[in-house]
Amino acid sequence: MKYDLIVVGGGHAGCEAAHIAAFMGKKTLLLTMNIKNIADTPCNPSIGGTAKGIIVRDIDALGGLMGRVADKSHFQIKMLNRKKGPAVQSLRCQIDKIIYPKNMLEELKNTPHLEIKEGIVEELIVSNNIIEGIILNNHEKIYCNTLILTTGTYLKSNILRGAKSIESGPHGEKRSNFLSDNLKKLGFTIQRLKTGTPPRVKKDSLDFSVCQEELGDDKYYTFSHDNKPFYKLNNQEKCFLVYTNEKTHQIILDNLEKSSMYGGHVTGTGPRYCPSIEDKIVRFKDKERHQLFLEPESKYYDEWYIGGFSTSMPEDVQEQMVHSLKGLEKAEITKYAYAIEYDAIDPLQLKPSLETKIIENLFTAGQINGTSGYEEAAAQGLIAGINAVRKIEKKSPLILKRNESYIGVLIDDLVTKGTKEPYRMLTSRAEYRLLLRHDNADLRLKELAFKYGSITEKSYQKYLEKVKNIQKLKDFLTQTKLEINDINKKIFQEEKFSIPHNKITLIELLKRPEITLEFLEEFLKIDFSPEVKEEVEIEIKYEGYINKTQKEINKMLKLEEKQIPQDIDYKKIKNLASEARVKLEKIRPISIGQAARISGVNPSDISILAIYLKKEYNKNE
Repeated sequence: MKYDLIVVGGGHAGCEAAHIAAFMGKKTLLLTMNIKNIADTPCNPSIGGTAKGIIVRDIDALGGLMGRVADKSHFQIKMLNRKKGPAVQSLRCQIDKIIYPKNMLEELKNTPHLEIKEGIVEELIVSNNIIEGIILNNHEKIYCNTLILTTGTYLKSNILRGAKSIESGPHGEKRSNFLSDNLKKLGFTIQRLKTGTPPRVKKDSLDFSVCQEELGDDKYYTFSHDNKPFYKLNNQEKCFLVYTNEKTHQIILDNLEKSSMYGGHVTGTGPRYCPSIEDKIVRFKDKERHQLFLEPESKYYDEWYIGGFSTSMPEDVQEQMVHSLKGLEKAEITKYAYAIEYDAIDPLQLKPSLETKIIENLFTAGQINGTSGYEEAAAQGLIAGINAVRKIEKKSPLILKRNESYIGVLIDDLVTKGTKEPYRMLTSRAEYRLLLRHDNADLRLKELAFKYGSITEKSYQKYLEKVKNIQKLKDFLTQTKLEINDINKKIFQEEKFSIPHNKITLIELLKRPEITLEFLEEFLKIDFSPEVKEEVEIEIKYEGYINKTQKEINKMLKLEEKQIPQDIDYKKIKNLASEARVKLEKIRPISIGQAARISGVNPSDISILAIYLKKEYNKNE
């Protein structure tokens, strides 16, 4: 049996890769250890979050599944950072852990050209450094033109609690014992990473009366640009806030050496931006308390998740820790927390297309590339799927720039800077975040998606209608003037706003910090959709900052246009610093722009490289 494309792993990266490849017309096989674990959420029961919510919007704009499945599967949703600027606002929803995988599997089963099969891959079939297929643990061989590995945390994974280590994947599933050794034999650098998850507790054993309520927003939201809300505002589930205290901290400090990490049992590197609770206590000794979230996992069972309480302590110590929390004194633990170690590759061995540099037609996506998080994984899976199809069709890959999407930032960071710890997307990683907003993901990416064939005609036409209406609203605001009569003056006075002296256009009014479109509707009806109004208001109010950012982007794009031939011999370039030569040789950047972002490559090295390229490759310029 031969497929155009095989995807190994049914997590968030695998689902996106398999779906988009099949959507684009390729005969695709999604191979997973257990079909019941497709789109599983072994850690937090949420999709989105700071920066991550924008990734989900990016995924949706490019034709991915995560946003529209999350819209059908959540029981609470809110916009984070609503009181801050639009550059840092992101959606986050609490998904139902039963419903989300069920809806994702239904999407996959209804995708033409896609087959789903259970199996464990032990070895890759490679000839002349080109992928040809896979060998399963039952010795079955399956052939393909391209292969995408999305193995998550299953490569030689170990579950750790205290001094106890169990060879297992999440949920006590089988782990992949041989694939990472096979990758090592093929020339890949393998690194050991660690992540973890907190305890789950029984709902009926919690005292919510002493916990702080966290409610969903009173405004409708969707991740997908094409969905209408599937929920009712007043029918969202409550979440709760609790805090660690002095007793919690003392229990942890008294038992620190019993934890897997501080007891010396962990060999992998953990995530800096999502540390275990014992790591928080040690690193932030000055903090009297740490915020934790109590979140329901599903309406079909009564387990609740203690967000922010990840630990690798032994079970008896976990009991003490949980019972020290206010409202959880009698909590019944249904699942104990654990740390999990697993193998991953060095992402510097990837091209920006997510094809590996070592084996042609082999792509990797998700936690195998050193990232953490469902959203980061899904984003990579989507891009790997699109580019595997492009490779089959002998077309140039889709490489998103840092000014186009958070996905572009994510992949560029991985393949240019690498990572030695699980990588998590943060707004601070995106230097052009003012342009990479929740509200404009479709405006940034839908044209590209349609060009590359990853969205439907219907979705594209809806986007074009939005673009047309945005321009119509701008024209209306530019052309319409407000008469400053006694009635209108009174409206300004009631709001304590400065009153214009003369007749003024609505667009000039809207440029004032205190004036909103909602306020302007006190004078006349502005008959456009909420998303069109939001987009126009942001563009007008932040016009100066956006123009300034665009100038910076134009400088960056000029450097990105200066391509570096992949057969270049860096040893021939005189006067390059030795560190720069090593880094350039290892990473082999595709442009001067990418080369300039490599740690250890200085501006003087870039100048030398640019002069060499002009002399040797552009002699006719």
